[in-house]
Amino acid sequence: MTGIKDAKCVLVIGATAGIGRALALAIHDLDSKPTVVVAGRRQERLDELAKHGERIKTARVDINTTHDELKQFVDSVLSEHPNLDAVIVSSGIQHIFDFKKPETIDISKIDSEVNTNYVSIIKLIVLFLPHFLKLSAEGRPSFIVPITSGLAIQPKADVPNYCATKAGLHSLDLSLRAQLVDTKIRVIEILPPLVESELHDHQGTTPALSKLWMPLDEFTKHTMEGLIRGDPEVAVGFSAQLLEKYEKGKRESVEQASKNQ
Repeated sequence: MTGIKDAKCVLVIGATAGIGRALALAIHDLDSKPTVVVAGRRQERLDELAKHGERIKTARVDINTTHDELKQFVDSVLSEHPNLDAVIVSSGIQHIFDFKKPETIDISKIDSEVNTNYVSIIKLIVLFLPHFLKLSAEGRPSFIVPITSGLAIQPKADVPNYCATKAGLHSLDLSLRAQLVDTKIRVIEILPPLVESELHDHQGTTPALSKLWMPLDEFTKHTMEGLIRGDPEVAVGFSAQLLEKYEKGKRESVEQASKNQ
């Protein structure tokens, strides 16, 4: 089974903090020595990452943007890195909404959350697929690695829209994998539990959540093991328990149903 060590050039979108940054550095340190293209909004953080090694390249992008802007980004990355054969999408935002107080709900935050966590990701996948299908026709493996969440399986009521976007992306991953099963494109979904990150800083909940979350180093270690094995779903900690409890056999069922069509 092919895994991330088979990748020659890995793009990590959302690499300036948290899970994305940790995975970018861990992949860079693999003995397979891939090129790692780190992408994100904050140029100063991209510059800091680039100092970790000459095989780390940078690309600035905010995925909460128009289709045309995303296409320009993809075209630019593929022009500069024609050997690109893996994309990890770690970008994400999370907002708290109280539906008992609808007057407090900022609709623009719902829009940006849906666009960042789902719509932009499916657009990026569509834009990268022609390149990956070409690699497949040449006999080369490639990897699409969306990062969802354990909350895609069991939602948390105070972040309802975030959970819905992750559930949507999780469902998309199942269908995408089934459609691409006869190609050399691997869809590997990462489902983190609550992990040490900056995701909750703007909510003011970081002090409380820090007592519960999985340390980033521990999460990265287990996730890299799954990526190296090439597991279709890389679920760690509580997310692995949720996947086993609620979705055992679901991926296989989706793929079998697709074959029977």
